[in-house]
Amino acid sequence: MNLDNIEWKISNSLVKFDHALNFMEKRVDLIAKNEAKSLIWLLEHEPVYTAGISAKDSDLINKTNIPIYQTNRGGKYTYHGPKMIIGYTILDLKNLFLPKSPDIALFVNFLENWIIKFLQEYNIDGFIRKDRVGIWVYENGEEKKIAAIGIKVKKWISYHGLAINIDPDIDAFKNIVPCGIKEFGVTSMSKFIDVNNNNQSFKQILKNSFYNNLPES
Repeated sequence: MNLDNIEWKISNSLVKFDHALNFMEKRVDLIAKNEAKSLIWLLEHEPVYTAGISAKDSDLINKTNIPIYQTNRGGKYTYHGPKMIIGYTILDLKNLFLPKSPDIALFVNFLENWIIKFLQEYNIDGFIRKDRVGIWVYENGEEKKIAAIGIKVKKWISYHGLAINIDPDIDAFKNIVPCGIKEFGVTSMSKFIDVNNNNQSFKQILKNSFYNNLPES
């Protein structure tokens, strides 16, 4: 993978979803014109529900005062909020996969393994289920989702990305069918570690894990 042209942006204050979406769409256009570098943006959102292109009305169980945005990413309904790391991967896949052809399935697998590497830094064992999107863990013997992935690709440039539950409001997920999956619950890293007694920035560790996840040349 070619990573010479990736810029990083880390926001420490909460970001409004509509601001982030507008930023991503403009960045995609700039990258397509070779006027900007690929970018990975790590942030946390103010509380928001977003619906992907596969979202169903029946997946919205309760309407609340939390805003809902229809998006063009893949996937269904999900929740974003404080203490959840969002990783927006605004990447030129043609450049990333040189000299090979861009491969969306391979890119999604890269994102999955990136999250798994990050969780391993905290001795949390995440895994993939072929029939279910996202990253899963065992909590008290039950499989629960700890991270989600949803991307959009335009002109071979990816945007949207991933979300990792550090210690968000889990009750907020009860108002939707998260990612359209009714049979399994949602959890967070706070169920496995003391997230308030962590000496290193979760966002910085996630950035480091990105490079640790790179395939060997």
